[in-house]
Amino acid sequence: MRHIATITDVAERQLCTGCGVCAHVQPDEIRMVDDVDHGRRPLVDPGASTDEALQCCPGIGLTHGDLPTDSIASLRDTWGPVLEVWEGHAGDDHLRFTASSGGVSSALALHAIEEYGMGGLLHIRSRPDRPYLNETTYSTDRDAILAAVGSRYAPASPCDGLDLLDGDAPSVFIGKPCDVAAARKAARLRPGLDRQLGLTIAMFCAGTPTLRGTFEMLAAMGIDDPDTLEALRYRGHGWPGGAVATVRGPDGQRTDVSLTYDESWGSILQRHRQWRCYVCADHTGEFADVSVGDPWYRPPDGDEPGRSLVLIRTERGRELFASAVRAGAIVATRTGPSRLPESQPWLERIRGEAGARAATLRAVGIPAPVYRNMPHWPVWFASLSTRDKIRSTAGTIRRIRRKGLHRRHPVRPISPAGGDT
Repeated sequence: MRHIATITDVAERQLCTGCGVCAHVQPDEIRMVDDVDHGRRPLVDPGASTDEALQCCPGIGLTHGDLPTDSIASLRDTWGPVLEVWEGHAGDDHLRFTASSGGVSSALALHAIEEYGMGGLLHIRSRPDRPYLNETTYSTDRDAILAAVGSRYAPASPCDGLDLLDGDAPSVFIGKPCDVAAARKAARLRPGLDRQLGLTIAMFCAGTPTLRGTFEMLAAMGIDDPDTLEALRYRGHGWPGGAVATVRGPDGQRTDVSLTYDESWGSILQRHRQWRCYVCADHTGEFADVSVGDPWYRPPDGDEPGRSLVLIRTERGRELFASAVRAGAIVATRTGPSRLPESQPWLERIRGEAGARAATLRAVGIPAPVYRNMPHWPVWFASLSTRDKIRSTAGTIRRIRRKGLHRRHPVRPISPAGGDT
């Protein structure tokens, strides 16, 4: 890729997804930090070679091998391999309510641990000391998993914790699509890791907001000092659930402040998505065993506990999901392939836009990810009107200047007070 020869190039040219796989592959040379305006980013020791880490980086591109012949033909080009489409929720009412959209991911992980003998779950939770930040954790019991449920609309790098996986038993991994893709890349480089990844679950993702987005959301709640937070929830407690911040006053009193989902994600957070998400071709976890998202084909009424749209992508995913349904850990009904585009029309659209944006960047000499066996032009031509095509291309050109895509952006780690160092 033009101008991309190191992990530092990936980070400074805004191609980093923040997954953390580079820090896992080369822990002595690379560590992950939080950059307010760009997300989780790698800091590389001066003079270090990062060739091995670069082989695992999803930011520079993704490649599908031969897709399963029994995958659903009508979904294959746009959504990757899909064997089955389901809609359902966790069988546990508490888990269903507290999770973001039905709790299927956590319920499936718990079933894999409790009934299949998997060692634990590698996932993300809120940092206890600074709830607006995330940290990678490895959980082996129900209480720890339930304590971390819910979407975290802030930068996270679960792959930096791949070394936490149980060496004696396979484990479950939950992450964003780019995180799962990165873990799969690393597993090809290191076969032992492939044996440890017993089940991969990806969450549908429309993009990762930077910390600047969280700080703006908190400001809209009237919270100017993020270090007064006791807890921060972005979603959950009903579908889709609102953002709730718990703050500690000067007198020690705790107060909850909230915004609706539309006020937090719709009006604030999505405007702060990192640039790499705008050129991402995989928003639904095409490299996972199972991927889970919101069934937006119908609007939530505000009072329901939540449901999940579930894509079965591999035979391993099919086996474990079917077992969870039989055991009652998940309550689900198989549905038709059309339910996916009906539920996620926005993600279908941006699959086509991502390829066109990448082509526009390369045409003016700016690095962009490369996708192989992941068609986007058919989606581009079918899903966008001529006016939308022109608007999308023009928007990319405007963003080149506005986001400074023509220049490098050195990583600036966050300071303890929430600013830059």
